[in-house]
Amino acid sequence: MLRIGWFSTGRGEGSRGLLRFIKDAIDQGRLDAEIEFVFSNREPGEAEGSDQFFDLVRSYRLPLVTCSSSRYRREHGGGSVARHRLGFDREVIRLLASYQPDVCALAGYMLICSGEMCRRFPLLNLHGALPDGPTGTWQSVIWQLIEDRSTRTGAMIHLATEEVDRGPVLSHCVVPITGDDFDPHWDALRGRDPKDIRAIDGEDNALFQRIREAGYRREPYLLLETLRAVSDGRLRVKPETALDASGDPLGLRHPAGLPLTDHIEAALATG
Repeated sequence: MLRIGWFSTGRGEGSRGLLRFIKDAIDQGRLDAEIEFVFSNREPGEAEGSDQFFDLVRSYRLPLVTCSSSRYRREHGGGSVARHRLGFDREVIRLLASYQPDVCALAGYMLICSGEMCRRFPLLNLHGALPDGPTGTWQSVIWQLIEDRSTRTGAMIHLATEEVDRGPVLSHCVVPITGDDFDPHWDALRGRDPKDIRAIDGEDNALFQRIREAGYRREPYLLLETLRAVSDGRLRVKPETALDASGDPLGLRHPAGLPLTDHIEAALATG
C-alpha cells in the first residue's frame, strides 16, 4: 500500500476538491494507498478557507500537522518569505519526523520548498502547464498562453527541486484550447493588447475562465493516475529522482513523463 503525505495550504475549494477526489478513490478501491498525514502551512483560525480544509481533514480522521509560515516569519524577524524558507522547512521536517511517506503530494501548497525539503521527501508537484510550457502560478500561466495565442495547454506532475517547476517530469496531459468551446473567445480578443485584457477584464475574461476550467477538470485525474502509476510500479520515485519501471531515469525514455491524456479523457467521458 502506497503511503502518501499530503501538503496543502488549504486556501479554497480547489484544495478541498483535490483531497476529496483522492480520498474517494482510496475509499472506493481505485487507488491502493493511504494518506499518512496532512500538513498545512496555516494553523486553525488563520483563515476561513484553511479552516474549512481542516474540517474536511478531520472528517476523514486523517492526522493533521500544522505550522503557520506567517507566524514563523513574524517570530523570526520578518522580512521576505525566501529569507525564512530553509528555517521553516527544517521546522516542518522536525514536525513530520515520525512519518515515513513513500511519496508526498503538493496539492495547493503555496510555498516553494527548499532544497533540504526536496532532498528529505519525494515531493510531487502539480503544475498547470505542459513540461515545455510557462512556469509560475496557474494565473500567470494562463495569461502567458493568451499572450502567446497558444493552441494547447495541459498539466504535469513533476518532482519538486530547487529549480521551480522544472524538476524531473513524472506525467502530463494535453488540453487543446482551440475549437468550438474556445474559438469565439479567441475571436473576441482579436486586436486587443494582452496587457489591456489583463488590466481591464482580469480573471473575469471569458477565455481566461474557459482555459482555467479545462485544466481544472483534468488536474485531479492527472494526480490520481500518477499516484496509481507509483503504486503499481510504473513509476519509481525518490527525493529529486524519478525512474521508470526498468529503473532508468525518466528523462532517458520519457522526457515529458508518462503521457496520460488518453486515460484522463476516457475517465472524464465516463464521469
